[in-house]
Amino acid sequence: MRVGWVADGSLDQLSGGYLYDRIVVDYLRRNGVEVEIVSLAVGPYGARLAGNFNSDLDRRLGDAGFDILVEDELSHPALIGSNRRLGRRLPRLRRVGLVHHLRSSEPGHRLTNAVIRRIERAYLTSLDSFVFNSRTTRQVVEGLLGSERPTAPSIVAVPGADRLPAAIDDQAIAARAKESGPIRILFLGNLIPRKGLTTLIEAVALLPPGTGQLTVAGDMQADPGHTRHVRRLVRRYQLDDRVGFRGALEGQDLSLVMSSHHVTTMPSSYEGYGMAYLEGMGHGLPPIAGSAGGVAEFLRDGENGFLVDSRDPVALAERILSLHKDRSRLARLGLAARRTYLAHPTWEDTGATILGFLRSLIAEAAG
Repeated sequence: MRVGWVADGSLDQLSGGYLYDRIVVDYLRRNGVEVEIVSLAVGPYGARLAGNFNSDLDRRLGDAGFDILVEDELSHPALIGSNRRLGRRLPRLRRVGLVHHLRSSEPGHRLTNAVIRRIERAYLTSLDSFVFNSRTTRQVVEGLLGSERPTAPSIVAVPGADRLPAAIDDQAIAARAKESGPIRILFLGNLIPRKGLTTLIEAVALLPPGTGQLTVAGDMQADPGHTRHVRRLVRRYQLDDRVGFRGALEGQDLSLVMSSHHVTTMPSSYEGYGMAYLEGMGHGLPPIAGSAGGVAEFLRDGENGFLVDSRDPVALAERILSLHKDRSRLARLGLAARRTYLAHPTWEDTGATILGFLRSLIAEAAG
């Protein structure tokens, strides 16, 4: 099987979607699949749309001898025209959309999002089948497509939760929760507006002195303007002694930071699923997460973490302070978070699900 995997830029980028792509590609290759990464140039949204009138991408994709194309939906503005032309030229070449979440699901200007929804719908209708990272994402896509289009073959392949070493047991989780001092809060995500770091900083500013300490771990170059805004907020609220920036962390460094904190707190305005929350749960960290998107598929409010309005720093501060004051509850939530992690599918499960689906599509096209 020869797979063309289409994505913007390099798969080495630090985000949940690119991490998902990278791990699945590695799994496919380990299992004998030939995967070629088709890296698309990034650029302004409008310029990428205009590129649909150029047939260079058609030749690049159509002449490579792929059995199947897997397209990260992030690349949608550049692929609408090529998909339609390839569908006519190579009707047996299946085009599979890998959808982490729709861009139009993110908060934004109403009219802008309305235009993006129309563009995304045009892209989605150019595909033969789908891989979704959550049931929520599938429901959103099906809602956008409506009943006019017959249901395309699809699967839900949730992200695995076992990428990082999580050498911690129940006893250590309970003991950590009862340590004296401020509750240690970990923000884990790229510094982009959607992740809700500004709301979290405002919440930390509302906490009484000595009750909360925030560590920010994530790519600070993902949106330099937003990073500058975050830094200004820290100075405005005089939080330099309560907020620390660690930059992007991976592997053992990330595991060590997770093990030394009490909660992960990313009040995102939207998450297709929420891999970072799950990885924190593997270290016994109950998440405090934004309520929009797919996170509620594994986070049960008040049982293994909390769901909050991403725009409400007061509610967020109240949740954090309640756990600082009630360390027994913090321990219970941490233990429940760990149990959720242990019961969650692995990355091997994710890869096997996708591989089986791709094989079935190729067999169907050949038959």
